[in-house]
Amino acid sequence: MGRVLRVDLWSEKVYVEPLPPEGVLRKWLGGRGLGVYYMLKEVNPKIDPLSPENKAIVATGPVTGVAGIPAAGRWCSVTKAPLTNTIHDSQSGGKFGPELKFAGYDLVIIEGRAEKPVYLWIYDGKAELRDAKHLWGKDTHATTDTIIEEQSPVIGRDDAKHIKVACIGPAGERLVRFACIINDKNRAAGRGGHGAVWGSKNFKAIAVRGHFKPPIGNEARFKEVVVKSMDLIKKSPVTSEGLPKYGTAILVNIINAHGIFPTRNFQTGVFTEAEKISGETIAKEIMDWEKYREEICWGCPIGCARYTRITKPPFTGEGGGPEYETVWALGAQTGTGDLAAVSKANYLCNELGLDTISMGHVIGTFLELVEKGKIPPEKLRGLKVNWGSGETLVELAWRTAYRSGVGDDLAEGALRLARKYGAPELAMVVRGQELPAYDPRGVQGHGLAYATSNRGGCHLRAYMISPEVLGIPVKADRFETRGKGKMTKEMQDAFAAIDSMVVCKFVTFAYYVEVLSEQVSAVTGWDITPGEFYRIGERIYNAERAFNVLSFGDGEDYDTLPKRLLEEPMPEGPAKGHVVRLKEMLPEYYEARGWIRGRPTRAKLEELDLKWVADKLEEEGLLPA
Repeated sequence: MGRVLRVDLWSEKVYVEPLPPEGVLRKWLGGRGLGVYYMLKEVNPKIDPLSPENKAIVATGPVTGVAGIPAAGRWCSVTKAPLTNTIHDSQSGGKFGPELKFAGYDLVIIEGRAEKPVYLWIYDGKAELRDAKHLWGKDTHATTDTIIEEQSPVIGRDDAKHIKVACIGPAGERLVRFACIINDKNRAAGRGGHGAVWGSKNFKAIAVRGHFKPPIGNEARFKEVVVKSMDLIKKSPVTSEGLPKYGTAILVNIINAHGIFPTRNFQTGVFTEAEKISGETIAKEIMDWEKYREEICWGCPIGCARYTRITKPPFTGEGGGPEYETVWALGAQTGTGDLAAVSKANYLCNELGLDTISMGHVIGTFLELVEKGKIPPEKLRGLKVNWGSGETLVELAWRTAYRSGVGDDLAEGALRLARKYGAPELAMVVRGQELPAYDPRGVQGHGLAYATSNRGGCHLRAYMISPEVLGIPVKADRFETRGKGKMTKEMQDAFAAIDSMVVCKFVTFAYYVEVLSEQVSAVTGWDITPGEFYRIGERIYNAERAFNVLSFGDGEDYDTLPKRLLEEPMPEGPAKGHVVRLKEMLPEYYEARGWIRGRPTRAKLEELDLKWVADKLEEEGLLPA
């Protein structure tokens, strides 16, 4: 039986609790699912995300830290997000998640607000809050190094080398709405502003070290599924060749060739300088192949991680990444083809604690506002502002993290920024969260996935790029709308369960629900069929939607996209002339979900053992008729 660590910041005390009973765990697994379960049970969906009443949950899953399960080195943060006002989970890789499990805990629930900055130290089951005044103001790298150095005399230098730290930087302390939590210096629970939630609580970091090992429920079955999983990863060209050699940025040229690489704030889908910032160029010009091995996530046989160095001024630096989404956001989105500038801005975001997707996206929004004459010149304070300026990227990252000058406006996110300057239509967001690196006008199902994502604009609630562009597991016509509702719904359900295991979604390029359900069954000792696996994900997705309905109240437009993507045809490239035909897909999607106007019905919720959630909706008059 696993354990929960409850951290009461009001009293600055910690309490140990057992995990919920097996019947609950089997319905929610862990990670994202169990986080949503606790949020619905303990948090009023209407609260301000930056108030002490919000909770921040750090969660592992049943397979986290289990040696042999491929890519089981992840963890997730669950909270109500300040960027979106939605229920929100943010996933992260690296080595922190397994180390938390080895330290004796499956879940950490952080509640209230400390009077002064604190951090949490966990060592082999023992946990305590410590003063973090000396850490407040430090960047994520300095915070990590300081904590490890402080513990070296206590537990021994050799043991302290294995301490893993998740922390916030200056951006989280200043409540930037897309501040992230950085672990292992270069890995991020990036989206939604989870770092700002920690900052609002005066909570700086969690540092962990442990020597426990997770148990295996069925050893014989476990050995069989590990062999099968590894064999499939070795046979997939994506997981055995493409990702290890070129990292996630291998997608740059592929997506650009399909005309869906969003450029200059989604004004087009073709970036003429894509090759300069591609995975191939990164591997050839700036990769540090020796340091790279240290960056690979715990237990991962794929190794998509990057570690890079820029050695020529003015953008010298080094660090993890840049990943595909970062390359796009700080590159094509801002019209920048200078790989050194993109990389430097990426390093700064990791150190300052900024989500690179939102940071680059917001800069692109800002540049279009400037282009259209919406930003008064005096706001710029001498800043050179134009598409493609590396100087602009680096300067605005600093200004945003410290809320300096116009950076204070950027820190509020693209939607609030565009609204303030009278052009909300320029914000390419869903539920306030900035869209990532695929223009949906050329991938209809992916557009539907954006629109119906519970946490706001996201490519990983359902990665419809896989069938629509990569042809995995089967090729789907990217311009067709028929069948996309059911396909998107099923992928959303599967990915919700995967996020609750917790494992990396890149394994789905090699195997899918059939193998994943076997992995969960072998580790837990349960017998979870593929059908039950999908059902777990469907339960989580409906619970999240119910939380959002309780948060936002009644409304007709739960699921939509920016006007540009619905009404302005792609101006050039292979997707030229297309818009997202969302209205053609939503009815099929709602039918597949059993929803009415984007809201779960009592019948659907009770079918998923969520009667208690249906009762909450009914109390507020929010069950659809």
